Amino acid sequence: MVSREQVMEALRTILDPELRRSIVDLDMVKDVRIQDTRVEVDVLLTVAGCPLHREIESSVKARVGQLPGVEEVHVTLGEMTPEQRQALVNRLSGRRQARSSILDPASNTQIIGISSGKGGVGKSTVTANLAVALARLGHRVGVIDADIYGFSIPRILGLKGRPMVIEGALAPQTAHGVQAISMGSLVDEETAVIWRGPMLMKALEQFLKDVLWGDLDYLLLDMPPGTGDIAISMYQLIPQSYLLLVTTPQPVASVVARRVAKMAEKTNQTVVGVIENMAYFICPHCGHTEEIFGRGGGQQIAEALGVPLLARLPLDRSLRESGDEGQPLAALKDDRIGQAFLEAARALHERLAEVEPTGVPYVRVP
Repeated sequence: MVSREQVMEALRTILDPELRRSIVDLDMVKDVRIQDTRVEVDVLLTVAGCPLHREIESSVKARVGQLPGVEEVHVTLGEMTPEQRQALVNRLSGRRQARSSILDPASNTQIIGISSGKGGVGKSTVTANLAVALARLGHRVGVIDADIYGFSIPRILGLKGRPMVIEGALAPQTAHGVQAISMGSLVDEETAVIWRGPMLMKALEQFLKDVLWGDLDYLLLDMPPGTGDIAISMYQLIPQSYLLLVTTPQPVASVVARRVAKMAEKTNQTVVGVIENMAYFICPHCGHTEEIFGRGGGQQIAEALGVPLLARLPLDRSLRESGDEGQPLAALKDDRIGQAFLEAARALHERLAEVEPTGVPYVRVP
């Protein structure tokens, strides 16, 4: 007959879909009862009506059902008490002043701002697909949609519904192995966010400090384009972070991207590389390559900054369509553009292993 210890070890491998922590470590397993070949498991949900309760239930049945000697698994779902939820929040936060330890000096999370000099270069598409690609490579990844006015990460990642609230703390939503938080998940997609600077900064600060992020390797920030107040204030909140520039090939985009790098120098950000998006178009019929937006802008700015050009990504209709449908191409194993994002993710990972944010500008912008 299977033992209680074997059942608990099996349950320990099951992660809460939102918090990305073991349901055993989160004290969500209330009780386990074993009767011959039947195992009964009582699971406490963090909130009533958890939208992912079926996923938790099916995972418990699948994992426990694989154990030798188990023929039947019955799962009973309950709800945590307010005291249990508060204990969970305290356990996850590890600190009193902020619920997330992302900004703690001892944190191992590498924070990368994905920025551009101007809008329309595909920065959000690159951010979402890069995050999914990093997750496919085995890294623990989160995304903050810091473009409060022009949020698009929820649609591109296919996030549904609202984030779960646990005792006043937000749990990030999860899609394609990536944790994410966005203003677009808190308001209707067509709602115009008409806020002044102080309210925007409060929202962004909460995304960093009051969200129950898991133990992340990388936290990507989809930054608003340009060098406005939001971007400057955001970088001031995150000392010693990295900056990845996204540009298109034409000079008008690469020149303004250099202004962002100039701001990075003034705010002690470490510029780690450049990604050139919409670099070329491949005709689906004859395979002919056309450089619609010109050539060399990404390489030019990378050389000027003394950083590598990490990737040249193609212009492709399927990339746009996948973003509209919430199915990023980086999640598809056999897609050629998905493979391009995997290579970009590998290049970024290798690049980050070479440099460290020191609080001193990594590049001097000419």
